[in-house]
Amino acid sequence: MSAVAEQTAPAPAPITPAAMPNSRWEPLPPVRRPAKGKWQLFKEVLDHGGPGYLQFAITNICNADCGFCGFARSQFDPKARKSVTLQEAKDVIDICVKNHIGYLLFVGGEPMAHKDLRHMVRYAAERGINPMICTNGGLWSEENMRCLVDDGLSSVIMSIDAHDIARHEQNRGLKDVCAKIKRANEFFQQAGIQTTASITASRLIEDYDQLPAFLESLGFKSCTFSYPLTALESSYLSFSESNLVSYTTDELIEVFEKIKRMKAKSGFPVVNPTESLNEMQRHLRKEKEAFGCLGGHKYFYLDWKLDLYRCHYWEKPMCNIYDFDSSKLIRDGCQRCMIDCYRDPSILQHVAINASDAWQAVKKGRLVKAAKHIADPRNATSIRAVMEDWQWIGKV
Repeated sequence: MSAVAEQTAPAPAPITPAAMPNSRWEPLPPVRRPAKGKWQLFKEVLDHGGPGYLQFAITNICNADCGFCGFARSQFDPKARKSVTLQEAKDVIDICVKNHIGYLLFVGGEPMAHKDLRHMVRYAAERGINPMICTNGGLWSEENMRCLVDDGLSSVIMSIDAHDIARHEQNRGLKDVCAKIKRANEFFQQAGIQTTASITASRLIEDYDQLPAFLESLGFKSCTFSYPLTALESSYLSFSESNLVSYTTDELIEVFEKIKRMKAKSGFPVVNPTESLNEMQRHLRKEKEAFGCLGGHKYFYLDWKLDLYRCHYWEKPMCNIYDFDSSKLIRDGCQRCMIDCYRDPSILQHVAINASDAWQAVKKGRLVKAAKHIADPRNATSIRAVMEDWQWIGKV
C-alpha cells in the first residue's frame, strides 16, 4: 500500500452535487468540432500509426470510498489534495494536438469533482480531440449531463464493482449511485453518447454469469474489465493491497478464464479483446507474449503535477508535459505489467503501427523491411481483435 493510502486522517466531507455551484453548469452554445474525414484518419495511420490516447488525472480528489483504491476519501490525506488549473489543462490539450493525441480521457480521483471539467471537455472538443470521462457516477445531475453533451463529450466510462446494487454501493460508499448511473445511461444513449461499464475484477464478483443481466438493468450495452492492481510505482493511486484484489497466480488466471467464458457465452459485449485476455494469461504463466505495449509511444498517463508517464506502472516519468515532443517517445516492446487500458489497445493498434512502419520504410526505399512489417502474422490477430470490438470502437 502506498504511503498516501495509509494515512489515517479523518475523512473529508463527501462531495455531492449540492456542494457544486450551479454556475458551473450554465448552458452554453453547442461546441463546434473541427471536421475530420476518413481520409485524414487514413493519412494519420500512415504518418504515425493513428491517434494516440492520454489518461489525464486532473485531480486526486475523490468522493467515493472504494475498498481497493488509494484515492478513497477515508484513506487519502486531505492535505495532499491537488488539482490542475484550467489554464494548465488547456496547455495540455494544445500539447496533445501537437503530439497526435486523438483521445483524452479525464480521470482522477473523480474528474467530475473538478470545477473546470466542462471547460476542459469543451476546449478539447474545439481543438479536435475526442474528450472522454471515466467516473464513478456519483456526481451526475441533469444539468451537468446536458452541458457536457453540448460541450462535445464523446464517450463515458462508469465504474462498476459487483453484480448487484447493494455490494456495489457499499464498496463505493455512494448511496443511490446505481440509480444515477441508470439515469446517465438513459440520458447519454438518447444523446448518442457511448457509455461503457468499467468493471474491476475483484472478489466482490462471486458469479460472472450474473454480471450481464445486472449491467443491462443499469442500461449498459458494453463493458470492459479493469485487471486487479495491488501495486503501482507511478503517482496513480488506483490500487490497494486489499484482499478484494489480491489473488494467487492460479486464481488470477482463472479470473481471466471466467471473463473469456462470459464474453463467449453471454453475448454481452466485452470490450477487452480475447487475444488480450489470452496474452495476460501468458504473462501470468511467464510464457512468451506476442505483443509489446505501446505505452510511451501511443498511450500515456499524465498526473495532477503534470508529470507524463508511459503508463500507471512505471516509477519514473518520461518528462514534464511542457517538455513533451516526439524525441521523448519510447518504443521498446515493454511487457512489465498487465494494465488493461494500455495492453488491450496495444493489440488493437498493432496493425496500424505496422502499416505506418511499412509506409515509412517504403518512402526510404527499404522495401524488404516494409515487406516484413506487412507480413507480420500478428497483423491478422490485431485485425481480428479490431473486428471483434468494431461495434464499440466505431461508436467511440
